[in-house]
Amino acid sequence: MIDVIIAVIIDWIMGDPYWFPHPVIYIGKLIGFLEKRGRCFIKQDKYLKLWGGLIVLLVSFICYFVPFIILKLLRDTFWVKHIVNILFLWTTLAARCLHKEGIKVCYSLERNDIRDARVKLSYIVGRETSQLSEEEIIRADVETISENTSDGIIAPLIFGLIGGAPLAMLYKGINTMDSMLGYITPKYKYIGFFPAKVDDIFNFVPARISGMLICLSAPIVIGSIPKSIKIMLRDRKNHKSPNCAYPEAATAGALQVQLGGTNTYFGEKMYKPTIGDKINHLNEKHIKDTIRLMYTAEILCLIFSVILYSAIRLL
Repeated sequence: MIDVIIAVIIDWIMGDPYWFPHPVIYIGKLIGFLEKRGRCFIKQDKYLKLWGGLIVLLVSFICYFVPFIILKLLRDTFWVKHIVNILFLWTTLAARCLHKEGIKVCYSLERNDIRDARVKLSYIVGRETSQLSEEEIIRADVETISENTSDGIIAPLIFGLIGGAPLAMLYKGINTMDSMLGYITPKYKYIGFFPAKVDDIFNFVPARISGMLICLSAPIVIGSIPKSIKIMLRDRKNHKSPNCAYPEAATAGALQVQLGGTNTYFGEKMYKPTIGDKINHLNEKHIKDTIRLMYTAEILCLIFSVILYSAIRLL
């Protein structure tokens, strides 16, 4: 528990420094390498699908057992083991990074530099951004921050609390595979099938917890907890993913805005239902409010975890 709390504080202070050799970079390189090797030798769709499953097994094995073995070797050096565990846990968290990259888009819009806002947004979303309007840019930024409140913060926190750095890194590897391969476009439909499905399984519980935590955070942005819960439950299925709509709908309910709709990925339009009610028109303030919801949800997660941990120890 203490290791996780320290990792969260380090993330708030440092985020992901550009000079630091972040494990996700190497996980991404491994996934990219395996994808390219598979495409070189496999031409049939059904075998490409199986190759995607093998990528999941290989990457998951490496992501779990590398930190597991390192920590096992350090088991007799108490302080060193905990420092290394904290460092691993820190690299699985993304609150500061989400804040930093999301607010850059906001600042560009406040300068009325929509071209720069599109470029900044392209660094953190998979959709095409070159033709987006100001409102579409804000919507994409809010959706990304809210979705990644689950994927990049609450989920690794939960897995880190349950199984320490190895389980948190395993989750990070699975989530990275989904980010790189889990699209339903023709190019990724087969090789990304298993990465997407496994990610759905691992995010099933964290997404729902994240949604509820965001709902409970609604007062921080002058929102209503009951209304946020109502929107989350009503629109929880309005997404291609069985999980993403929970944090997005909770955010939409808290901000009283409408998210979702049509996006373009790799030149192909993806039609999606809307989430939330268009009571307020999206503006730059909603990006800042989404960041506030993100941090509050993370703090609530830690508070509830400490309470649960203390209750279990007393039993």
